[in-house]
Amino acid sequence: MNKVSSAVSQVEVTRDREGQRLDNFLSAHMKGLPRSVIYRIIRTGQVRVNGGRAKPARRLEAGDIVRIPPATLRDNRPADIPPAVLELLQRSILFEDQGIMVIDKPAGMAVHGGSGLAWGVIDAMRKLREGLNIDLVHRLDRETSGCLLLALTGDAVRELNNQIINNQLDKRYLCLLDGRLQEQLVEVDEPIGKFERSGQTFMRVDPAGKPAHTTFRLLQDHAGYSFAEAELHTGRTHQIRVHAAHLGLPLAADNRYAPASRQKFWKQQGLKRIFLHAHQIRFFTSDGEQQIVSSPLPEDLNQLLASLA
Repeated sequence: MNKVSSAVSQVEVTRDREGQRLDNFLSAHMKGLPRSVIYRIIRTGQVRVNGGRAKPARRLEAGDIVRIPPATLRDNRPADIPPAVLELLQRSILFEDQGIMVIDKPAGMAVHGGSGLAWGVIDAMRKLREGLNIDLVHRLDRETSGCLLLALTGDAVRELNNQIINNQLDKRYLCLLDGRLQEQLVEVDEPIGKFERSGQTFMRVDPAGKPAHTTFRLLQDHAGYSFAEAELHTGRTHQIRVHAAHLGLPLAADNRYAPASRQKFWKQQGLKRIFLHAHQIRFFTSDGEQQIVSSPLPEDLNQLLASLA
């Protein structure tokens, strides 16, 4: 059953939401609305910030006035989310305090509902922690597994967003590059922009794009393929995937940025999803203590490495 919000609302950004991205702000205020719809109402100018158009990634400031249009909301009843999923995510909690949670997101599970998906990780976590206003601090692609940071309070949203802005949030990923990394440490400092192809949006290295910086550290050579750690210094969409492809070493089984022949090769090796795992995240808790949370490499990716060895 759907419910319709029939009136335009003007919402003032409070101090605890300062620094939050516009798309995440809307997702919190319009619970149940598919992410695709949120992007559409921003793109078409139905959402305004201080009377003007804004992009999804805009960081809001306290006192900003956000125009939120009428919208049809999905009724996310508990039955929409399978109990097995709730149990899996409950077991996947790696860290939790009064304001912050880190979960070990399973591969194949989207962080948001929408685009044909009735629910996402954020919907399930809000069901598990009813009464808390849980928000995503960052995102992981659907097929990427590993550490996902969530804010449980408005103050935590503001604090963690400030850490992102001040480059204090450290995120590291394990990946398999399709080829040999020529040096132990490779810096890729190349801007990334978006482009359209066949009605789909892709990212690529583009001089007119936004600054993007990734460090690749070779951990082990596996039969000519490079098992590496990727450290993000910026947070662009598909950044690791795009920078790896720019090196001529796309991630194993990347179905967007690797040649079709290589996608077929990795599928034949038994790899059913992209080899990308968010294995470590470092942040500061509300009391100022540095916290490092790690997630081990999942079994499917470990098996792939073993088969290469």
